[in-house]
Amino acid sequence: MKILSIQSAVAHGHVGNSAAVFPLQRIGVEVLPVYTVNFSNHTGYGAWRGPLIPPADVAEVLTGVEERGVFGQIDAVLSGYQGSEGIGDVIVDAVRRVKAANPDALYACDPVMGNARSGCFVAPAIPVLLRERVVPVADIITPNQFELGFLTGTEPLSLESTLESVDAARAMGPRTVLVTSVERPEREEGTLEMLAVDDAGAWIVKTPQLPMKANGSGDVTAALFTAHYLRTRNAAEALARTVSSVFDLLALTLESGERELQLIEAQDHYAHPRMQFPVAQVR
Repeated sequence: MKILSIQSAVAHGHVGNSAAVFPLQRIGVEVLPVYTVNFSNHTGYGAWRGPLIPPADVAEVLTGVEERGVFGQIDAVLSGYQGSEGIGDVIVDAVRRVKAANPDALYACDPVMGNARSGCFVAPAIPVLLRERVVPVADIITPNQFELGFLTGTEPLSLESTLESVDAARAMGPRTVLVTSVERPEREEGTLEMLAVDDAGAWIVKTPQLPMKANGSGDVTAALFTAHYLRTRNAAEALARTVSSVFDLLALTLESGERELQLIEAQDHYAHPRMQFPVAQVR
């Protein structure tokens, strides 16, 4: 399996491709990382150095990969945080060319915009770009509950309203939706849920809510779910495997006391997920 991952890169820490690539490799996926930024660290520190790579330069790298005849071997294109409107256009064009070379290839888009606590933290043009031009060409999207509502112009809160919002998102184009953080009022206190929906049904899984915020965990989640779904075409199994791995990665990070994800230390949890959380079908 080969995944073309068009995302940011950092020297210190793990976000974007610096979070997604190793877990994918650890489960046997060949990754072609194409970088959209090359920063010293993620921007959550408040200070960083390094270049935002111009969209034309990202396009040049993609064209070089295409010229090697590789696009026909790509099983999926994966994208995450989009720092500029121009990058979105480059990604959409790359998806078109990959699918022309391999009609079975999928496009998985993590529509990074913000979260319920901090609101929208991307440039104002990005949500519009995602909603109007990027999400409609995606096969898989992995929004959090806030981003799902933003994309669809809805307010997902309960399980029922979240499923309705997912249906609205699926009507935009993508057939598979992973909602990475469902915080419905009726859930058990101290828990967090993740919801996966495709043509076969809808499944939810519940985990303890860990007292932490970890930059890059969403990037790992999107990458692992995409790979597991590609292999199995089974949303329930992909959900169970992804949740197991990511929870253990976060638990290990919390235990370490470190700010950055303990991505390398958690490697066995990607290759051999414990499958410790039951998945319930809700539709």
